[in-house]
Amino acid sequence: MHEVKNRDTERAVLVGLERGAQQRWDVRDSLEELSELARSAGAEVVDSVAQRLPQPTPNFFIGKGKAEEIAQICGKKGVQTVIFDDDLSPAQARNLERVFDCKVLDRTELILDIFAQRAQTREGKLQIELAQLQYLLPRLTRMWTHLSRQSGGIGMRGPGETQLEVDRRRVQEKIARLTREIEEVQKNRRIQRAGRRRHQWPIAAIIGYTNAGKSTLLNALTGANVRAEDKLFATLDPTTRRFTLPNHQEILLTDTVGFLRKLPHHLVESFKATLEEVVEADILIHVVDVSHRHVHEQIVAVEQVLHDLHAWGKPTVTALNKVDQLADANGLVARLQRQIPNAVPISAKQKAGFDALLQEIAMALANRRRYAKLRVPQQNYALVAEVFRCGQIIRQKFRNGAVEIEARIPPALIGQLDRFLVKSEQTAESS
Repeated sequence: MHEVKNRDTERAVLVGLERGAQQRWDVRDSLEELSELARSAGAEVVDSVAQRLPQPTPNFFIGKGKAEEIAQICGKKGVQTVIFDDDLSPAQARNLERVFDCKVLDRTELILDIFAQRAQTREGKLQIELAQLQYLLPRLTRMWTHLSRQSGGIGMRGPGETQLEVDRRRVQEKIARLTREIEEVQKNRRIQRAGRRRHQWPIAAIIGYTNAGKSTLLNALTGANVRAEDKLFATLDPTTRRFTLPNHQEILLTDTVGFLRKLPHHLVESFKATLEEVVEADILIHVVDVSHRHVHEQIVAVEQVLHDLHAWGKPTVTALNKVDQLADANGLVARLQRQIPNAVPISAKQKAGFDALLQEIAMALANRRRYAKLRVPQQNYALVAEVFRCGQIIRQKFRNGAVEIEARIPPALIGQLDRFLVKSEQTAESS
């Protein structure tokens, strides 16, 4: 067998299956993304193999002849891991390991491993461990078999590496305990959000396909020191920063975990404590990497995750990022702007286009505020200060010991100001 020069880097072969009619995002493109994921996990990709079949085979996912061909590649190139671009059943993975005589991972296991490496907070680690255990539960027999001859590495971080003797009952008990702990995390987040709501701060969640530039945008706008690298899932844990728009409105910007095509459903379920920030946000800032050749497919993938989270339909500003990396930026950007409402070209890295982006954000938030004309006595100036802090001021003037204000303010603040209300949204703003 080929001698591995660097024992710290696993040599991997990627395997994809092309089914039925050719799709817009074909198997080669999907394998290219899988290769980026594998490198993010620390693997060295030495080869990739694709097979066209009407549907996966029940025993090996791919054909038996193709499996034997891959086994020969593994022997010649000193491969320790074979990674499939789709989820495998426990039986398929077990059969493939016997043929390859090495570790077999599927796309979900690879993503979980990357998450296990990147999670920094207690919340993130809890969610990763829960997702790993839920994935492990129906695969315990296979895990015992290959862990007895493998020494950790990609896909083996987390509970599997330290609990070789774990049985189904203990895993189920741990899943129940982790679920309770995550529910406590969700409860704490709800309390934090309630505190934010008391301050009337609108929340803007930064979403997008992984590696689209979300963290770079947050850093550029707020001076946050969020890890931003040119790799998939460079950041996992959400980060929230306070930010003041040019119209002096205070908002909270939240960076969220990147979305991904073929994001496993149970992974979305496990990360709901984190992704709740998307669900609870007042508006979404969708960061799109316009330099990616599959920009349209990435947009669709993000929209699908929003549907899964029941967050579809929120006011959204689209930041067409990385225009500095496009040779024909004007042509593509113009087409996307015709297709996508409230789309603004920017370069988060070069801090270009921010004025237009912030204007769109302010307008999106203004549309969620109620127009009100108020007459507040000067002795109630604390309420005036609250209107200035939370609302968008249209006009103001002092007359006869009172402050007359026209503004767009959060609906929750209307109740506090009801006795000072002269005109509301129900009457024409222009009248």
